[in-house]
Amino acid sequence: MYHPSTRLLTILDLLQMHPYLSGEDLARRLEVEPRTVRRYIGMLQDMGMPIEGSRGPGGGYRLRPGFKLPPLLFTEEEATAVMLGLLGTSWLEIDLSAMAVEGALAKVYRILPAKGRERLQAISTNMMLSPQQKDTRPDSSLLVRLSEAAHAHRRVTIAYSSHHNQASTRMIEPYGIAGWKGHWYVVGYCMLRQAYRMFRLDRIHQVEIHEETFVPDKDFDYQDYILKHLVTVPLRWLIEVEFQEEFHLVQHKIPSAHGKLTLTPTGVLFQTHHVDLPSMARYLMNLNIPFVIHQPPELRTALLELAQEMVRIARAGFDTHAE
Repeated sequence: MYHPSTRLLTILDLLQMHPYLSGEDLARRLEVEPRTVRRYIGMLQDMGMPIEGSRGPGGGYRLRPGFKLPPLLFTEEEATAVMLGLLGTSWLEIDLSAMAVEGALAKVYRILPAKGRERLQAISTNMMLSPQQKDTRPDSSLLVRLSEAAHAHRRVTIAYSSHHNQASTRMIEPYGIAGWKGHWYVVGYCMLRQAYRMFRLDRIHQVEIHEETFVPDKDFDYQDYILKHLVTVPLRWLIEVEFQEEFHLVQHKIPSAHGKLTLTPTGVLFQTHHVDLPSMARYLMNLNIPFVIHQPPELRTALLELAQEMVRIARAGFDTHAE
């Protein structure tokens, strides 16, 4: 069984070794249909490979005269590390171009010895990697731009939505990027709050990088800040809530990384951990799905306090307009 990257690399190898090959010859060597060869050729051309083709009977393909792929030298351990990194891009929770990943894999395939190719083929055809956050994956260009801004000490303005969907515009001085449990964060000094903050990349809707620079605080270690606010925060409360709705509807609203969903005779059981019950109460209400709290009892108290706050706000508005 061939991985698509294997076939792409095989085509490049064959065109490196032969000045010209017909489409039928390539199809026979790859054990595919001629139309599949044309599709692979198109993919390689999209990756920037200078492959020239001729149509009609006896048509075929060749690499542009004088073009040679630059040699790369890897040990087998280095090549394995590169391959695993490329194959594991789905776990990065970043929206990367599948074409870019396939192209990089194809180029690595080409420089591997036979044993290395067999190893990569075994890995790529017998391993499945599934990301946790399919619906909240920021574009890779955002990570790159913010990293460059942090490196150049340039201030950045972002359009941001908080956990409660409150929109705001922030100017920040970025210090670094962090990936943690399926999410990406930028750590920086917030000019609005006059304090260091973390912002999730998937909640950033617009970025403007300014020419204006800032002087980093040498006493601030963004990695220590991340460890303090993400790694060492205890998940205090075990939450068990049963939704009274169809499983697929609940699954559509709650990402898999937020907790475990289990079908029950009376609904769908949601199990997770959370450090802040008031925010969990608001999250559950925003889902707009009927539910019953199994534990902890303190979550009921948090819901009652939320309800009282909503009543207070509603009454305040009513009293203002009443004669």
